[in-house]
Amino acid sequence: MYLKTLEIHGFKSFADKTVFEFAQGVTGIVGPNGCGKSNVVDAIRWVLGETSAKALRGGEMADVIFNGTEKRKPLGMAEVTLTMADCEGPLKVDFNEVSITRRVFRDGRSEYRINNTLCRLKDIHDMLMDTGIGRTAYSIMAQGQIDQILSSKPEERRAVFEEAAGITKFKREKKEALRKLEYTEANLLRVSDVLAEQERRMNSLRRQVAKARRYQALAADTRVLDTHLGHRKFVELSAERAELETSIHGLEVRDTELQMQLPAKEQAVSEARAEARTFEGELAELRQRLNEHRNALTSASGRMAFNEERKAELESRIRQNHE
Repeated sequence: MYLKTLEIHGFKSFADKTVFEFAQGVTGIVGPNGCGKSNVVDAIRWVLGETSAKALRGGEMADVIFNGTEKRKPLGMAEVTLTMADCEGPLKVDFNEVSITRRVFRDGRSEYRINNTLCRLKDIHDMLMDTGIGRTAYSIMAQGQIDQILSSKPEERRAVFEEAAGITKFKREKKEALRKLEYTEANLLRVSDVLAEQERRMNSLRRQVAKARRYQALAADTRVLDTHLGHRKFVELSAERAELETSIHGLEVRDTELQMQLPAKEQAVSEARAEARTFEGELAELRQRLNEHRNALTSASGRMAFNEERKAELESRIRQNHE
């Protein structure tokens, strides 16, 4: 497996689309200071997944985008595509060539692609694991990094040798397995808690089920008793209804009889009212005559009293004259 091409567009000083083609063997990039030689290495490190802007000699990730000059406007996106050939064996893929593309936009969005298919940064790291290619692998040696490795601690140098020996992948898989194991153990603890909680809920549900069954039994008994009571009330009401119907029939017969007698009764009432009016007229006449006789009696009583007084007066005079 070897590096075939490197395509840079909008990355740092590469405002225009630039393609580097690498033949098998050793390829050197030479040029004066400031022409962008280090930017080529930064582009390779960046496309392989470098996430530290400081490692790319910048303040933030948007600094890798071409920022413009006096004669050129700044660009809104930086894109780098790295193509490798003879990848079937080392990368365990079905393609002879593998292209890794990374894009970043000024609004902070970024994209990763493998053979122009969207992917995650983790997918790129997994594919390049134990190949010596990566943002922190020994295949990219920046200025002063060799001295840093020689002066580093044994543990740090061991990481480089493990990467070269191809066991980093297994250590990462072991770390991932341990992480999953810890996650599984934590899940087991949660499952135990859930089981305990479910057991408490089951006990509560058992009590509720017992109550529900008792309620169902009582409800069934209540329905039977309600049925018997309803039947009894129905029989009683049916008897009362029969009695009432008999009474109604008797009343209807009586009503029919009364309806038949009603004309004669009304005629009799009319005749009685006529007789009563006649009697009232006679009574009024008799009352009038009685009043006349009373008035005559009163008048006669007055004359008799006057005559009595006159008589007594005359008798008194007669006695006086005799004396």
